[in-house]
Amino acid sequence: MTEPPVDNPDEVLGTCADLALESVPREFPYQMSHRFDGARPIQRPADVHPVFNGCYDWHSAVHGHWLLVRCRRWFGDRGPGPRCRALLEARLLADDLGVEAQHLAAHPLFERPYGLAWVLALSQELRMLGDEDARRWQANLVPLVERSVDNLGGWLRKLDRPVRSGTHDQTAFSLCLLHDWACSSGRTDVASLVSQRAVDFFGDDRDYPLHLEPGGEDFLSPSLGAASLMARLLEPAFFSGWLERVLPQLERHVPLVPVEPPDRSDGRLTHLDGLNLSRAWMLRDVARALPPTDPRSIGLREASLRHRGPGLASLTLGGYEGGHWLGSFAAYLLGPSLVDSRRPLPPVGPS
Repeated sequence: MTEPPVDNPDEVLGTCADLALESVPREFPYQMSHRFDGARPIQRPADVHPVFNGCYDWHSAVHGHWLLVRCRRWFGDRGPGPRCRALLEARLLADDLGVEAQHLAAHPLFERPYGLAWVLALSQELRMLGDEDARRWQANLVPLVERSVDNLGGWLRKLDRPVRSGTHDQTAFSLCLLHDWACSSGRTDVASLVSQRAVDFFGDDRDYPLHLEPGGEDFLSPSLGAASLMARLLEPAFFSGWLERVLPQLERHVPLVPVEPPDRSDGRLTHLDGLNLSRAWMLRDVARALPPTDPRSIGLREASLRHRGPGLASLTLGGYEGGHWLGSFAAYLLGPSLVDSRRPLPPVGPS
């Protein structure tokens, strides 16, 4: 079974671009995440984070910038492409990114692992854009990338078991982003670390409780997140056996079905819209990593498509509570599969 193309990728990615163009420069509302070690004045978000001070919170601001880059890569000088470029030019400034890097140096636990992993995804997307602007922005980003890698590497070396949550703390999804960046950047040391820790964390797993998913505020699947990660690392025959051991029930008994948030005005309940999108790409990753003759592939691809439609539809169903971040998940779904990051990544723009 081949995956049908999105009916109108320009329309979907145009919606994503509009969401990013509105959210990235919007300073309020904004949720700060900081530890106070003594009395000091409370600052505006932009005083602490001169780049990533919009999109409601730091990690969403990071992948909001990632979304601007992806939309710039898709549209070029068409449609919203020039507006994406102008906003990136105004925000990805060397001095301001240096301040962001200094903050990470002073607060090594800050945004670990999710926000730091998206910094690396932003760097990778700039590399894939590859024009003169992108090379300059990527050079400006280097101190923040290096600090993100250091903080994630220190964390990974001492972590003795994974976090199996359905939200930002999930270990597996952040390792996916870290692995893809490392492979595309030639950082074999980081790729090797991710591979070793992934095997340590998930290699001997069995019988994931998929029937208990999702939690009421999940935007990631703990079970499929681990499967998407191992799909990147194991050869098809080995991955097939691992998947049979950990998810023997997947698409065989009770099919996964899309979920509906009970209240999209609630910023945490609307996470479930994102779950439909992340399930769609994780199921696709798993299907593509299996041997071509594996009978599970068809059901997994069908399950991916069942989630893709409602996930993309949710982009226009809610307000800022979901709009400030869902566009990034939709654009990630529509991009190239990163299951085999050992191959060069293709462009996502129209031919």
